[in-house]
Order: sequence, then C-alpha cells, then structure tokens
Amino acid sequence: MYKRTLSPNKEKSWFLFGPRQTGKSTFVKKLLRKKDLYIDLLPQKNFLNYAKNPGRLREEVLAHHQRFGRFVCVIDEIQKIPSLLDEVHELIESCNIRFILTGSSARKLRRGGANLLAGRAYTYRFFTLTFQELGQDFQLDRALRVGCLPVLWGASNDDEQEFLRSYTETYLKEEIAAEGLVRNIGPFSYFLDIVAANDGETVNFSNVARECGVTVKTVQQYYQILEDTFLAVRLPAWQKSARKRLVTHPRYYLFDPGVTNVLAHTLADELNPRVRGRRFEQFVIGQLIALAHYQRRDVQFYYWRTNHGAEVDLLLCRGIEILAALEIKSSRNINMQSLSGLRSFRKSHPDVPAYVLSDGGSQRLLAEGVTVIAWDEFIGNIFAGLL
Repeated sequence: MYKRTLSPNKEKSWFLFGPRQTGKSTFVKKLLRKKDLYIDLLPQKNFLNYAKNPGRLREEVLAHHQRFGRFVCVIDEIQKIPSLLDEVHELIESCNIRFILTGSSARKLRRGGANLLAGRAYTYRFFTLTFQELGQDFQLDRALRVGCLPVLWGASNDDEQEFLRSYTETYLKEEIAAEGLVRNIGPFSYFLDIVAANDGETVNFSNVARECGVTVKTVQQYYQILEDTFLAVRLPAWQKSARKRLVTHPRYYLFDPGVTNVLAHTLADELNPRVRGRRFEQFVIGQLIALAHYQRRDVQFYYWRTNHGAEVDLLLCRGIEILAALEIKSSRNINMQSLSGLRSFRKSHPDVPAYVLSDGGSQRLLAEGVTVIAWDEFIGNIFAGLL
C-alpha cells in the first residue's frame, strides 16, 4: 500500500473528490478509528434507505454521538444523495460533528443546488498515484502505457489491459449513463474516443460536434461532464485578460494515460514514439497539477499560443504573473532549433524562466536562457521553489 501525499486538515470537515478507483475510500478508511462511523452509499440497499428518508442520517449520527461522543462520520459517494448535505450542515452546526465526504462527481451537487456547507468544509482533490508516491516501484514506460490507477500498481494484476478496458466500459460509459449525466450514451461514447485521440490538443467545439453528430452546446456540456466527474482537466489559453481566456479554445487532458490509451485504441505492450510523446506530456502535466493540489499551492496552469501558431505546452501562473514557461519533450535530443515556441515566448517574456522537461539526461543550459532538465528533477527540486 502506497503512502499518499495528501494531508487533509484533521480538525475540519472536508470533501474529497476524484475519479473512481483512485483510492479515495482506502485513503479515508486508514484515517478512521474504531469509534468513527462509515456510511457507503454505493450499495443499493444503503442508497435506497437514505434516499427515501434523508432524516435517517441525522437519527443514526445522533445515536452514534450519544454513544461515542466526539467522532468522525464518513459518507462515501455523497453525490448520489445531495439532499443529505442539508442534514450534514445542521449536524456540523448543532453538534460540531466532523464529516469526511467523498465523491466521484461534483456535477449533481452543483447542478442540483446542493448545500455545499458554505465554507464549513474544505475541498480536496484526489488523483492517480504520483511518481513520488510510487517511489522505487515507479517505471515511466509502464505509467505511460497503463497509467497510475492504484489497483494496477498494488497486488499483481495478470491482465492490466483487460482491467482498463473493463474500467472504461463499466465506469466511463455505463455509470455516467446510469447517473443520468447524459441521455444518450452512444454519442457520448464516440465523443470519449475523439477526446482521447486528441488528448492535449486545442479543442474546436464545432469540429468535435460535427464528428459526433450533435450540437456545439451538447459537446460543451460533454466536456463539462468530464470536468465535473474529474475525468479531465481543462487547460485554458493564456491571455492577460481573464475575459478573453473564457472565449479562447481550451485544451483538455484526460486524468490517466492508461485510460487514454484504451479510449484511443493505442493500448499496447509498447507505445510508438509519437503516442509515447503525447502520453509523456499528459503524464507530466498531470503530475504537476496533482502536486499543486496536494501542496495547496496558489498556481494556475495555462498553455500559450500566438496567432501565428507558436506554442508553449505549459505556463505556471499566479494571477496575471507568469512564473515559468515549460515545454515537455520525451526526446533527449533537444536543441533550440526544435523549440520554436519557447523562442517566440522568450522574445515577449525575456525575464520569465523557461524550461524543457525531458525524459532524463543531465541538466543543460541552452542559448537564450532555456534550461533542459529531467522532468522528475524539475518536479522534485525546482517546482516548489517557483511558487
């Protein structure tokens, strides 16, 4: 069992959101004592009991409180019954009960106008395993091929590919349909294939809508579902004006390279160089975002692109201040001629540190002040110092 990086507040109530199978329940259970109360809404019987009578939660918690005094109440998959949050709110206020609330989707909570406890609970995100959490077990090529869902790195798994195929079918497609997030799973399934095939590319909603045979509005709703269920992160294009950032075409990265490979039909014993390069970019960006969340860093992530097509993979920003520009390259044969995007960026932002995160090798300083550094060395030694 791997030690996770997240260190939640031990005195406050909190939400923990993240995709299924990322280890939320396992993480929370390790924090509990014998006297704490654990309520799982996934079993149908439990779901029906609380859905029919949300007040049942209050009765059970008060009885537990009377018996054990101060304790923690965990509710797993809280998004299944958003109305329970009204009971949670009242119990926090009246009895100072501490709650841990996990979920794989915030969509029903937000869209249903659920009581999100108005600052009485912190919100945390959970991700697949980071390379730092995996420690000596970490293997980059394996992470790029099958991803970092904990079940694939724990006990031996005889058929990683079969597990990932089952995961995408039963969760990404069937469960999203079962939750009522989409009415017709057919176009959404095709949409997922398109998203995976174009992972990390600039999105043109009109083009995706045309390929899926649905409206632009529907495609935008589909992308919002991916964000709300934590299956993808949105990377806006950098503009000085926040208003402009809202209308510029974004990029989306799915949460795990292994899941992406299944959906894009690129899951194989060995990735070809082009696919490997794309998964490397996805993986490194995911690692940076996870670490920023776990360390509660005030940093925002953007990509940079000019009207002439010059691009930089990632900007680390705080408000309107650009902290660093990052290009992510799986090749170790890196020179300034292959970095046209960074060269263009440096002309307009000469004082911003610029890095190329590579797949290993020694650190080098190229012309125009661009530093080539191994991706893991940057994350381990440079990243925190920039923020």
